[in-house]
Amino acid sequence: MSDRDDDDREHRDDANRNGDEKQQGDDPKDDDGDGEEEEDSGPPLYKKPIFWIILIVVAVISIVGGTLFWLHKRQYESTDDAFVDAHIVRIAAEVQGKLTHVADIDNRHVQAGTLLATIEPYASAASLDQAKAQAIQADAGIQQAQAQVVSAQAQQRQAEAQARDPEAQAMKAAADLQRYLALQKLDSAAVSGTQIDQAREAAKSSAAQAAAARRAVDNAAAQVAVAQKQVKANEAQKQAAEAQIRSAQVTVGHLDLRAPVSGQVVNRSVNLGSYVSPGTQLMAIVPDRMWVTANFKETQLAHMAIGQHVAISVDAFPEVAFDGHVDSIQRGAGQAFALLPPQNATGNYVKVVQRVPVRILFDRPRRDSPDPHNYPIGPGMSVVPTVKVR
Repeated sequence: MSDRDDDDREHRDDANRNGDEKQQGDDPKDDDGDGEEEEDSGPPLYKKPIFWIILIVVAVISIVGGTLFWLHKRQYESTDDAFVDAHIVRIAAEVQGKLTHVADIDNRHVQAGTLLATIEPYASAASLDQAKAQAIQADAGIQQAQAQVVSAQAQQRQAEAQARDPEAQAMKAAADLQRYLALQKLDSAAVSGTQIDQAREAAKSSAAQAAAARRAVDNAAAQVAVAQKQVKANEAQKQAAEAQIRSAQVTVGHLDLRAPVSGQVVNRSVNLGSYVSPGTQLMAIVPDRMWVTANFKETQLAHMAIGQHVAISVDAFPEVAFDGHVDSIQRGAGQAFALLPPQNATGNYVKVVQRVPVRILFDRPRRDSPDPHNYPIGPGMSVVPTVKVR
């Protein structure tokens, strides 16, 4: 047993020595590999000068670029809360009737004065003819009354001529009576009582005749006044008839519906034969004059002024750069003109930046600038205006 144990121990020792030799043989290789890795790694990146040079260059470029961008950006104010706007003209009937003509001009451009529709003229034409007839009748009445005035004036002159002789006789009879009375006072025997009585009767009779002649003259003058008043009454009738003619002509003029402005006809809602009444909307016209209503924040208005140039980008044509200028700035925020303005006098209040409408007009500063009339741009279309405020 002891011999076997010794043999086993020797074998184990030999194996241990062989393993140690292998380890010792491998150690130089391992040592060489570790040295090469240490030599390849070198110093950290942040300790290399090139790292700091690149970092400084990038930082300088970022600062300079950011500063230039800020200096450029602060020159402009822009908003996407903007729309094309215009005063849409709505064509409505002013008289009732059936449409006998409707122009086929849907979504087409028309000039001011173009005939759009016609309403049947029957009743209005009859009213106009009746008013003209009344005017002719009143004119005939005026001529007749003027003739009566001339006749009454002639009768007045005749009465005045006829009144001269009775007045002269009355004056003579009155003078004779006074003379007889004077002689009687001087000498009672010079004039008899019978002569005085006859002279008194003659004076009374001639005075009565003179008074009758004066009444005839007054009656003739009254007839002249009546005839003149009749002339004025007929003239008033003529004026009323002429007023009816003008009213009928206006009504007849309302039968033809014409374009009040130049623009594009849209939203036609009637056809030939449709019956319309006063106030019935037939169609609408989008006028050629359009603008942009931009609702800028109140904090964007500090440097905004009338006349500043505006670059307009229409969402429908993003590749086209339109030009414009600030026409006006509304004095007041939009919420102040709402149907129910907000009441801020409450316990809870949250400050919200308000929007102020700014009107921007389209321009063509150069001959090659795009003309908005050549593009299908209309009210309600979204735009993005950029105002150069500095």
